[in-house]
Amino acid sequence: MITYLSVTFSSEGARPSEIVNRLVAIGFKPTKGNFDFIYEWDKKAKIEDAVWLADKIHETLKGMDVLYHTETQ
Repeated sequence: MITYLSVTFSSEGARPSEIVNRLVAIGFKPTKGNFDFIYEWDKKAKIEDAVWLADKIHETLKGMDVLYHTETQ
């Protein structure tokens, strides 16, 4: 399973490099294409796992004035 993450930066928010560093610290890998980051699960992810990760992203990006979108397949 993979969770894909798209990020929309704001000129009023944190620097993109700081956002990237925080996301990498929680296990995301930068990528190119339709999504900005991927999170590769080491197991078959369940809905509860995807919600846990969304909470982790939310906590990590809180206060940084960033919009994000996730998709888990």
